[in-house]
Amino acid sequence: MKAIVTVVGKDRVGIIFEVSKILSENNINILDISQTILDGYFTMMMITDISKSSKDLDSIRNILKDFSKKAALDISIQHEDIFNSMHKI
Repeated sequence: MKAIVTVVGKDRVGIIFEVSKILSENNINILDISQTILDGYFTMMMITDISKSSKDLDSIRNILKDFSKKAALDISIQHEDIFNSMHKI
């Protein structure tokens, strides 16, 4: 099962490492990643495979939500189908 992770926040050292570490600890593979800095703000989108994680999507969402509060980032994760439905033009 694929899920889309988005991360937005004030740029600083270590954001990719910290988010990737959480995903790795939960056996979530990063299939594709895109990141950029826009006027001092970090933005990243990852396509991930969560099928081998022992946690369900809601549990992963809560882990990322807890981290995002501590790290002053806006992090979300959505099932690929929901993401695609929301972003159809």
